[in-house]
Amino acid sequence: MHIAPFTASDHDRWHVLARGYKTFYHTPLADAAYDTAWARILTNETVFGLGATVDGELVGITHFLFHTSTWTLTVCYLQDLFVDPEVRGKGVARALIEGVATAARTHGATRLYWLTHDDNATARTLYDKVAQYNNFIRYDYPME
Repeated sequence: MHIAPFTASDHDRWHVLARGYKTFYHTPLADAAYDTAWARILTNETVFGLGATVDGELVGITHFLFHTSTWTLTVCYLQDLFVDPEVRGKGVARALIEGVATAARTHGATRLYWLTHDDNATARTLYDKVAQYNNFIRYDYPME
């Protein structure tokens, strides 16, 4: 398995996996939104991405970003993580999380965090092994 930032040649397979992620969370997007996200990720300026490749095929993706907080200068938010269902349970998600952790350390982040749906039992099994659940509940204020 190889974990690395995306390259232009990853586009088609990234698109399939990104759609899989958005479908899983029932938040599909128009094609243009995927194109915009891909362009943003490739610049590696505000949003970053890593892919997991096995036998030359992209099988997992993660997107992350850095921000400040009141209490620390740099925090890393792992926004998206998705692994092809055909290779789940083989360490791909863990390797992607570790890749983000490495990037977070390199950028001087003092914290790495992410969210998941409360009924995402499969992912939470892994997350409980690699991170600490802090009992927070998220609210989204409607901005429209």
